[in-house]
Amino acid sequence: MHLGRPKTSINTRHTSIAEEVLQLALHNALAGLESILVSFESKLSGSDDYTFLLRELGNRSEYEKAIKCFNFAVRRETRRTEQGKLATAMISILGRLGKVELARGVFHTALNEGYGKTVYAFSALISAFGRSGYCDEALKVFDSMKNYGLKPNLVIYNAVIDACGKGGLEFKRVVEIFDEMLRSGVQPDRITFNSLLAVCSRGGLWEAASNLFSEMVDRGIDRDIFTYNTFLDAVCKGGQMDLAFEIMAEMPAKNIFPNVITYSTMVDGYAKAGRFDDALNLFNEMKFLGIGLDRVSYNTLLSIYAKLGRFEEALDICREMEDSGMRRDVVTYNALLGGYGKQGKYDEVRALFDEMKAQKVSPNLLTYSTVIDVYSKGGLYDEAMDVFREFKRAGLKADVVLYSALIDALCKNGLVESAVSLLDEMTKEGIRPNVVTYNSIIDAFGRSATSEHVFDAGGIRESLADSSSSLVIKQCIHGTAVDREDNRIVKIFGQLAAEKGGQAKKDCGGKREILCILGIFQKMHELEIRPNVVTFSAILNACSRCDSFEDASMLLEELRLFDNQVYGVAYGLLMGYRENVWIQAQSLFDEVKLMDSSTASAFYNALTDMLWHFGQKRGAQLVVLEGKRRQVWDNVWSNSCLDLHLMSSGAARAMVHSWLLNIHSTVFEGHELPKLLSILTGWGKHSKVVGDGALRRAVEALLTGMGAPFQLAKCNLGRFVSTGPVVTAWLRESGTKNLLVLHDNRTQPENTRFEEISNLQTLTL
Repeated sequence: MHLGRPKTSINTRHTSIAEEVLQLALHNALAGLESILVSFESKLSGSDDYTFLLRELGNRSEYEKAIKCFNFAVRRETRRTEQGKLATAMISILGRLGKVELARGVFHTALNEGYGKTVYAFSALISAFGRSGYCDEALKVFDSMKNYGLKPNLVIYNAVIDACGKGGLEFKRVVEIFDEMLRSGVQPDRITFNSLLAVCSRGGLWEAASNLFSEMVDRGIDRDIFTYNTFLDAVCKGGQMDLAFEIMAEMPAKNIFPNVITYSTMVDGYAKAGRFDDALNLFNEMKFLGIGLDRVSYNTLLSIYAKLGRFEEALDICREMEDSGMRRDVVTYNALLGGYGKQGKYDEVRALFDEMKAQKVSPNLLTYSTVIDVYSKGGLYDEAMDVFREFKRAGLKADVVLYSALIDALCKNGLVESAVSLLDEMTKEGIRPNVVTYNSIIDAFGRSATSEHVFDAGGIRESLADSSSSLVIKQCIHGTAVDREDNRIVKIFGQLAAEKGGQAKKDCGGKREILCILGIFQKMHELEIRPNVVTFSAILNACSRCDSFEDASMLLEELRLFDNQVYGVAYGLLMGYRENVWIQAQSLFDEVKLMDSSTASAFYNALTDMLWHFGQKRGAQLVVLEGKRRQVWDNVWSNSCLDLHLMSSGAARAMVHSWLLNIHSTVFEGHELPKLLSILTGWGKHSKVVGDGALRRAVEALLTGMGAPFQLAKCNLGRFVSTGPVVTAWLRESGTKNLLVLHDNRTQPENTRFEEISNLQTLTL
């Protein structure tokens, strides 16, 4: 995103002779450039003309000719100041073209020959490193200024802050540079703040961005369209879409009008938050206002329709995009491939992948990762293996996205040992796993009562399953010359293709499974990979599958050593310290609210499942009511209907009790119930037989156990119905309320202090 940074100041006072030389330089080979420059030397007007030549050659990526022209000009220029201007221009041009080593060479030559000791040359090199993401190198140049007796000015500080932002330096370190700038008496300007906001936007640090935005007002610094767009990007990435909408709405009053980047940023934010209707409404507003869509906007809109499974509309967008003169690019195809894949439309994925290559659109790493992931999760392992081989023939190297997709596919097929083996391979290849990679493995251990097991705490693998259960399908390797990494991946696909996930399964003792999870978690901690809400949900799911309450409580107690806020809440609720931890829980719920709706509901489902499983039913009820209050599940209940289809088994049962207690109060307050009452369970997200979902069975057993007068609807096997009068009569029975009120199996007295983290001892892993 453009940050409002002005281009390096280059004098444009050139003569017509310089333009003539430029044309000759462009139409002749590099070898003939020297003679052209010699023949026009007497007519060229010093550094102004040469600077023009450097800039124009750079704009056409003719950097070799630009360097030759620079060397010619510097040798003939006798004034140090003019030589310094030429060096600064050359460094800037090379930096813009990504030729940082060449830029470094020009800089050091200028220093050694006495014309490079200027803040402008240092600024140009800092910016060159920053453009290519070499933050550490930019900081070294910045620090070296003191050795040459140079004092950083506003241009230098702006360059280094911008470089740090582009290089991914953490915000805390960038703020330290900003504070140093203020202590040096250098006052920031709009470019400074735009660069600081860009650092926030990359990390979604919306609160820090808000403070910077306000500080600009306090300092009397005008905010421009780049300021607003960068600020909005930070707020959107932080998940604060309501705040983002307010900021966008105030822009016209400041005489700053949203442009295509503003709208694209907002639409992307809504899409990532799962608020697709809001995103589509903004697109309609763009069209109404006559704001033309660019390629980014079209691809974002297409991606939304693809995620919603509305492929006709997605293809309409493709046609509209092409009618506007924009061909489908790799981003377009990736969005369509991912959308079709999530809907299980494998024939369409295959056809689209072939069309992409026929149209000479080269698949990139994300393309291959997406297709391999789609085929793997769909059980099309032969196809996945073919795509992987094609990926290697294309000369691309696997990255964390591809490895994570492969690991996730293995985990979902119960092949945890193979997944951890691939994780080992990944780290040996120098590819750093991310939180997604580890979440897949933790989730697999949580479901691993029917999986093979392996423990890896830093590269040493201890198989918990009989090694004979890992069948190696050698015939899948067709004698091709592949390296060790390729060989392992192809073997895994061969194994999956031959067995279709039917590998010998083994049960695993609860404590050994806990050690596996703790080992993975400890490795994340060592690598400074911060667990997220998905990690927490996977851990809670693992707790729900523990053999005993003691195993689950031990797992959560150990995890408190890593994060006492998050796991302390779960542990406290499980142990019955509800009164003591509920305030702490509110803070956790506030953080979850920032997540998209599916992630938030997964968190609440996992937490309530665990509590319900171990008899902490009152605690589970409080959690689901908190989720209802925070609108985690849209329109979950009304007086006549309870919709449970997005809930887990534990959350649904806790909600049934809450809803029945609510209508119990309605009856005893003298109000009449609706004529028809319904409880919707759906048919079960993972159900193989219509009407045979696990959620439906759990709710049916609960209602039957309470004697609640609900029956399955004849026309809808996922819907329980009853009439108002019948339910009213049941609620008025003397023992009904006692059935509805939930209790915890374990409670702690209110004055019992919640155990401090310092009392814990870590397990030996």
